[in-house]
Amino acid sequence: MPNIETIAQPGQMLDMGSVGMILLTLLLAAVVACVLTPLVKAFSVKVGAIDVPKDDRRMHNRPIPRLGGLAIFLGFMFAVVLMVPLNGEERGMLLGAVIIVVLGVFDDIHALPAKLKFVVQIAAALVSVLAGNQIRILSNPNLLSDNPIWVLEDWLAIVLSVVWVVAITNAVNLIDGLDGLACGVSTISSATMLVIALLVSELNVAMIMGALVGACIGFLPYNFNPAKIFMGDTGATFLGFIMANMSIQGMFKMYTIISFVAPFLVLGLPIFDVCFAVIRRLSKGQSPMRPDRSHVHHRLIDMGLSQKQAVGMLYVISAILGLSAVVLTTSGALRAMIFLAAAALAALLAWRVLVAGHTGGARPGQPKGEKDEGEEEQHGPSER
Repeated sequence: MPNIETIAQPGQMLDMGSVGMILLTLLLAAVVACVLTPLVKAFSVKVGAIDVPKDDRRMHNRPIPRLGGLAIFLGFMFAVVLMVPLNGEERGMLLGAVIIVVLGVFDDIHALPAKLKFVVQIAAALVSVLAGNQIRILSNPNLLSDNPIWVLEDWLAIVLSVVWVVAITNAVNLIDGLDGLACGVSTISSATMLVIALLVSELNVAMIMGALVGACIGFLPYNFNPAKIFMGDTGATFLGFIMANMSIQGMFKMYTIISFVAPFLVLGLPIFDVCFAVIRRLSKGQSPMRPDRSHVHHRLIDMGLSQKQAVGMLYVISAILGLSAVVLTTSGALRAMIFLAAAALAALLAWRVLVAGHTGGARPGQPKGEKDEGEEEQHGPSER
């Protein structure tokens, strides 16, 4: 059973040789993903993995290939297998990721039932969790308590870890509604985890996150508005799955309040959107999996922002939350201030989004029913 001494704590950063290896891993993933994306695009067309606009939740007005996540996955796997000395936990995570990607490919081609996908996602999460990727210790948020940590029972650690992995997997999928949004936010969140791993000298975590950042960067030029290809469920669920697992390996193993707050800051945007979506649907007596057009990005568009403006605003929010997590990891007296600032910012955004009235999805001066090109809509469990 882990104890305080075995939990990662902020300390000396990795040496320059290790940093160089991380950068090389990032570069390899970026190059492979960038080179493979046009090939994956042609493959998407050949197998019929095309997103055809058919309702008002989609922002694009022409069919667009949607299997781009395969390029992200292949770039990531190439760099990780070549560069990272994998342990049992990481092998289990990668095996689970393969299951997620195979599921995503079939869904992007055939549009699988939501319940089936949800069951397979739980199975993939179990593969990773049973390999050792478990939230075993949580810092006690009650700072006045004599017990600084909570050590979870085995069954509770497994249940909580599976819930976390499946939730984040679908949260990233949920925000993938505008060109470059989910991939860009994932890049920012992954880069934040990379920096935190550097600060606490977690080399394997840093290298794996470097590979994820690189794979996203290699794909992003094809995904910015107007998008040439979408990453589909294949990419969105894969990114969420890896980030959820790596947050367990990294931030949830830290001692002090960092382990409780940092993951929620780093992944704050998708977490907020999925929580708001579930609450919104339940309050209307609807299934949490029922799709709607009231996500954060939809509401920003309805407020009159263009796709690029909405994506840019959400990038900024994600970056501020990520920066707050980094400062929280490294600073003492500033931790509470940064956390409060991030919470206030999130509250301000939530207020602006929630009180904004709908305008039918069109921007000022845009005819009703005419949409921007380039939005990918979801087909994951959280959207069904």
